[in-house]
Amino acid sequence: MAVVSAGRPESASNPIDLLEEFVSANDWRFDRTTDAEMVVELRGSWCDYRLYFVWQEDLGAVYFSCLFDVRIPPNKRTSACALLALINEKLWLGHFDLCSEDLVPMFRHTLLVRGTGRVSAEQFEDVVDIAFSECERFFPAFQFVLWGGKSPEEALAAAMLETVGEA
Repeated sequence: MAVVSAGRPESASNPIDLLEEFVSANDWRFDRTTDAEMVVELRGSWCDYRLYFVWQEDLGAVYFSCLFDVRIPPNKRTSACALLALINEKLWLGHFDLCSEDLVPMFRHTLLVRGTGRVSAEQFEDVVDIAFSECERFFPAFQFVLWGGKSPEEALAAAMLETVGEA
């Protein structure tokens, strides 16, 4: 995924303003629900993703989540949670979680900026790029568990295979 950095290098007040510039520069669909929140929609290879950003000024943090466009059937919740635990062992930044209300997998991360007073365009670019890449990489593993009858271990092994060239 190629992303375009926003014009301004950093935002000292409300980082969602900078995020809006970054998202607009990439021509992504978004909705600025409040001054402190934004929802962004991205189309991936496997599904559509919904990104949520929330600025918590009192914490000096930007909460971020990226939801898959897939629901986990209740009878597959245990397997999906086992898969999430295995996937999380492989991640350096952020983690996968299961939204308990809707049973939707999501990638989550929080950018802490307390003390620095700002978020850079590069930080937004990095967190979106990492989340998108990890969601694209592990989406097939969820499909293998949910619909392919694979164990979480088999699904993870298949998702971790490195492919070379084009078919």
